[in-house]
Amino acid sequence: MYNVVLYNVKLPVITVISLEINTTLFFVLYLHFILGRKCAGLLVDFAYNSLKIVLLVNIFTKKYINLVNMFTKKYIKLVNRTFFCIFAKKYKMIIRDLTSKLKDKLHKGKVLVLIGPRQVGKTTLINALLADAAYLFLDGDDNTVTETLSYANTETLKSIIGNYKYVFIDEVQRIPNIGLKLKIISDQIKDVQVIVSGSSAFDINNLTQEPLTGRKFEYQLFPISWNEFEQNVGYIKAQQQLDLRLLYGMYPDVINNFGNEYEILKNLVSSYLYKDILSLAGIRKSEVLEKILQALAMQIGNEVSYNEVAQLVGVDKNTVNNYIDLLEKSFVIFRLNSFSKNLRNEIKANKKIYFYDNGVRNMIIGNFNTLEFRQDKGALWENFMVSERMKLLSYSQSLAKPYFWRTTQQQEIDYVEIEADSVSAFEFKWSSIKKVKLPKSFKEAYHPSFLVVNRENFREFLK
Repeated sequence: MYNVVLYNVKLPVITVISLEINTTLFFVLYLHFILGRKCAGLLVDFAYNSLKIVLLVNIFTKKYINLVNMFTKKYIKLVNRTFFCIFAKKYKMIIRDLTSKLKDKLHKGKVLVLIGPRQVGKTTLINALLADAAYLFLDGDDNTVTETLSYANTETLKSIIGNYKYVFIDEVQRIPNIGLKLKIISDQIKDVQVIVSGSSAFDINNLTQEPLTGRKFEYQLFPISWNEFEQNVGYIKAQQQLDLRLLYGMYPDVINNFGNEYEILKNLVSSYLYKDILSLAGIRKSEVLEKILQALAMQIGNEVSYNEVAQLVGVDKNTVNNYIDLLEKSFVIFRLNSFSKNLRNEIKANKKIYFYDNGVRNMIIGNFNTLEFRQDKGALWENFMVSERMKLLSYSQSLAKPYFWRTTQQQEIDYVEIEADSVSAFEFKWSSIKKVKLPKSFKEAYHPSFLVVNRENFREFLK
């Protein structure tokens, strides 16, 4: 629509006409028959020629805009392809294996749920994923956000979201009734992609399990995996830091702040383990949690007796079990069950407990001595390898089931993996000199593949 201003030579008035480009002929006729030939003759020619110019300019402008749009789209695609690398370099972000999986699941009609311990990079990953889009960020640690969302109805949720196509809710486990709210958004506001993150599997599952049945894609983010680390720093530098990673672990802040590992781990353990977990579970006796963690940290790689831990700490067996369950759902530790199928003398009920991060384990026992001065380097190596394998199985969405194996005659295998009818056995040895044989009874009963995992060949185990 164009506004054309004409001056009538007979009458001192201004005529303003709203003009559609495709009505040029009608406008010229208007000049002829309404204003008259004598008073408007020159204006007719002028207006007609002006309109032709306007038409040409408009055509040129449309072509120019189309050209700009074409180059803009190509530029945006180029930026999108390289964005994570640029973001990672600027903010010391290590590109995560889950990035492509999360990106592929956007706008599939389901809520994306990302769980994992605090400070493993959940918020950084999602912010990077949505960095080239306008999105609404809601922080579950903010009381105003928590109260507003917990009482919001459908219309309130629509008002909160507005025109945003992406909504990111962090620390979602702190928001009461959030599962129902996410269901409403998923069902009633279908063009919105919701992504939520949280650091407590227990609370997230309780809040979202039933309302989001069939409405979510759920992923777990761990501390940096060895593959992610090596891809970021390169093969040689990663190999040079292997000893450090066994001591200080794989948390992003620990890796990115060389020389400050102790302080970062100390703050992480004191704030997350002894404050957040206790407050989430409503537990007041932090000394019980601390003693149980220390007892577990001293037994990595060994079977854990809940009765022995209970006697050591001075509580009953059920209390120990409840604390261990809490620590597992808070992504501090995980359990391996014993594998038993054919042999009468196989141990069936015992469990091994590992820590998701070596640095957290070493901070709990207060020991960061270098490997040459440690008696537990074999246990550190086993914990590191098993935790890295858990990351690999999770990120690859493998159906393999992890176990350990032992008999009443003390024959044992550190790690056993079952996938369909295939059985794989692994022993972990820091030194490549030590020779290990597979127990004959296990070999004859299950016909497994077998690998001794040491610092020379461990990449084969993590592929």
